Amino acid sequence: MFTGIIQDIGRVAALERRDGDARLHIRTHELPLGRVAIGDSIATGGVCLTAVALPGDGFVADVSGETLARTTMGELRPGDGVNLELALTPDTPLGGHLVSGHVDGVGELTQRREDARSVRMTIAAPAALARYIATKGSICVDGVSLTVNAVAGATFELNIVPHTLAQTTLGDLRPGQPVNLEVDVIARYLERLLLGDDAASPSTGLTREFLARHGFVP
Repeated sequence: MFTGIIQDIGRVAALERRDGDARLHIRTHELPLGRVAIGDSIATGGVCLTAVALPGDGFVADVSGETLARTTMGELRPGDGVNLELALTPDTPLGGHLVSGHVDGVGELTQRREDARSVRMTIAAPAALARYIATKGSICVDGVSLTVNAVAGATFELNIVPHTLAQTTLGDLRPGQPVNLEVDVIARYLERLLLGDDAASPSTGLTREFLARHGFVP
């Protein structure tokens, strides 16, 4: 588990394709590598990866074909920046929200505009994720814990403050670029809990008809 509070911006040293998957080498700057051992988890651009080697200048991780297909990992190039965070420990301040590093989908930055010293960003999420995104709720974008300002359908707005712009890769984002999205884990579990015994049915989804049938909506 992670908090979405970024500790370092790493740089891609290499992404080596290997028969359908890949091996990723990330160079770090401020990440406390002295705390990292082989097998530890590191959130990399919002994706939970396992360190398989520690060459001294950073870490190396394997990236599965599934991860390459469902995140922005497959588009990384040498020199690209990635947000880094070590796994949560019992004494880690929970400054953001609970983040698993399991990306739910890839969104796209559609608008960016200055607002005093902050930047307003509008992101279009996959339609299937819209139900989990709520005004003033939490969302993780490229590994960064953020608060949703407003929602319109599957599109949501964020306010990025100067510190976050400077300490993460969000400051470099431009319209048209893809971003890894992870919705609040509580929302995902709440949906399953509302299904009750019907959750065991592979064809059952949380629809308005289902909610009405069980008295949640008129």
